[in-house]
Amino acid sequence: MALLVIASCQLMVVLDITIVNIALPEIQRSLDFSTANLSWVVNAYTLTFGGLLLLGGRAGDILGRRRVFVFGVLLFVLASLLGGLSQNAGQLLAARALQGVGGAIASPTSLALISTTFREGPERNRAFGVFAAVSAGGGAIGLLAGGVLVEWLNWRWVLFVNVPIGLLIVLATPRWIRESERHPGRFDITGALTSTVGMVLLVYGFIRAAQDGWRDALTLASFGVAVVVLVVFVLIERRSRQPITPLHMFADRNRAGTYGIMLCLAAAIFGMFFFLTLFVQNVLDFSPLAAGLAFLPVSAVIAVGAGLASRFLPTYGPKPFMVVGAVLAATGLAWLTLTDVHSTYAGSVLGPMLVFSLGMGMEFVSLTLMALSDVRVQETGAASGLLNATQQVGGSLGLSILVTMFGTASTNEAEKQIPRFRAEATPAERLRFERTGQLPGRWADEVLTAGVSAAFVMAAIFTVVAALIAVLVIQVRPSDLERLKGDSGPGPA
Repeated sequence: MALLVIASCQLMVVLDITIVNIALPEIQRSLDFSTANLSWVVNAYTLTFGGLLLLGGRAGDILGRRRVFVFGVLLFVLASLLGGLSQNAGQLLAARALQGVGGAIASPTSLALISTTFREGPERNRAFGVFAAVSAGGGAIGLLAGGVLVEWLNWRWVLFVNVPIGLLIVLATPRWIRESERHPGRFDITGALTSTVGMVLLVYGFIRAAQDGWRDALTLASFGVAVVVLVVFVLIERRSRQPITPLHMFADRNRAGTYGIMLCLAAAIFGMFFFLTLFVQNVLDFSPLAAGLAFLPVSAVIAVGAGLASRFLPTYGPKPFMVVGAVLAATGLAWLTLTDVHSTYAGSVLGPMLVFSLGMGMEFVSLTLMALSDVRVQETGAASGLLNATQQVGGSLGLSILVTMFGTASTNEAEKQIPRFRAEATPAERLRFERTGQLPGRWADEVLTAGVSAAFVMAAIFTVVAALIAVLVIQVRPSDLERLKGDSGPGPA
């Protein structure tokens, strides 16, 4: 029951990253968003969620993880209710940002609660397997849930649905989850402020680059200020007696390698969801509900991969699953580069998507265990916050790079398609193109497909880099296998 409560919270938080995507056209019509401002419905959540994760993890260490967990869920519920009741664009954006704050408090705390609730060894391995499957599969479930809610009810229910779920979690938490030991200390306020501002600016810079290009003045300014602020943050942490992020965690090569692998894989999975959603709806003409159903196998296969990894980790250790998982993900993405306008879901999308998902299920369990392996109890919140933050930053950075690849390939393909269009189109189609500048029908599908294929090439490269890091950096010691088997006694205190 404790695991059900913790996993339900993580599902709610992760699901919210994608559930809104399918509802965006309805939100735009309902609240009169411009196309440019519509992207902030997603970005407002991502920025606050990614920027405040480290602070959320540290809060649980100092104030008690169950207490902070409940507060984060309640804040998330309140923000969801306000978002569903929004009457204008400003109200919705403020609610989405508040949702991100609640998620940033609840998510790293829920991961840390697994470390303090379940004994090290097979029991904790299984718990991490469930948590990782939920974390990795939540995006696909969000797309399905968004399609169902938008098609059967309306866009407001993609936010309202969090309210009853969150309240049930809050009511169940005191009964099934015990409070963690509080570690007296004080907040590293300066460190928290600089890390949060730096992360927000970094994530904002990546998102801005995806929209306005890498040469945009505000993009460059965001990166420049982010670098300065994060350097100041590192200097503060080196001098602090109670740092919000203990820098010695990066001295461990396995943990540093884990963060590098997560950075690459998050880029790949964010890109896979984003571009496949475009492809199945625009080229294959799937409805929102059909598009959501198309991603349902992803969650099931991720759960299979996570189950296999958690079962055999004590025998083989995490490294083989890190390597094999990254290779499978790369294979699936390389397969997706072969899609064209004549592709079908069953023949060209489902197979590579399942291969990719199996690899990601193995990865998330292994990465979660390695990131929290041999971490002192009072620092598990910070360690889990770093892992989550790496995932958000990697997703934003990777997606911006993939969108740049997509834009370049699409532009090149459009230059090829325009002469063909002019030669084959009807007078009415040519007149519409002169007015809008948008290619219609099969010509637009060719342009989109060329861009998507190019993006998958880059995503496959990310996963190859992850595999190389796993091979060259990760080292599993005999003591690590003993801990996974539960033979080493209590973990570090």
